[in-house]
Amino acid sequence: MKTILITGASSGIGAAIALLYAHKGFMVFAGGRSQERLADLAVQHENITTFSCDLTSKESIENLSLNIPALDILLLNAGSCEYINDALNFDGDLFARVMTNNLIATGYCLDAWLKLVKPNGQLAITSSCASFLPLPRAEAYGASKAALTYLAKTLAIDLKPHKIDVSVINPGFVQTSLTDKNTFKMPCIITADQAAQYIFKGLSRKSSEINFPKRFTYTLKLLSILPSSLWKYLASKMEKGA
Repeated sequence: MKTILITGASSGIGAAIALLYAHKGFMVFAGGRSQERLADLAVQHENITTFSCDLTSKESIENLSLNIPALDILLLNAGSCEYINDALNFDGDLFARVMTNNLIATGYCLDAWLKLVKPNGQLAITSSCASFLPLPRAEAYGASKAALTYLAKTLAIDLKPHKIDVSVINPGFVQTSLTDKNTFKMPCIITADQAAQYIFKGLSRKSSEINFPKRFTYTLKLLSILPSSLWKYLASKMEKGA
């Protein structure tokens, strides 16, 4: 039986991925913060073992009592999203919180679990299509995701001699508890189950980048090659129209 460890699995994309891989015959180790939601997830399939852990605490991860075997896939999916609503009065605490949740916690997970990935295994890191270009109010979220993308692409080089493939996952808008808080229009939004299918197919192909939904992510890729002055103008118009 193949094995996968998934973080951020108590809800949203992570929970959908955990269930999909369990149904595909994988032994799934699913981690998250909410013990109640994890308990609901665990009873949905016998292949799922859940664990609750504060991933922003290296000590909490090290003290985790969980017998994890060698892994075929390590999927680091946990993260948070908060926006800087007043750039002039920059919220440094918010910035630090988002960077810790999205980036520093990923480093702690790599420290603990990367060594468990088998030769010919896979590492996947969930970034965001927000990393493609600067977006209004995304100083914290976008910066953390851009850093994750760089991290994944660098690891792809350094892990190649160890025969570990690396994928960076760039979702567009996905219907989750995080996006439920958004007050602006979210083009091409998809469900968590649809996102899980995209991720499963991409990892099955060992794709270096998994971008979805295609129409939305291709549009952002095209916009990212515009002159920066033109994109600033368009982005400012977008923000005023939000």
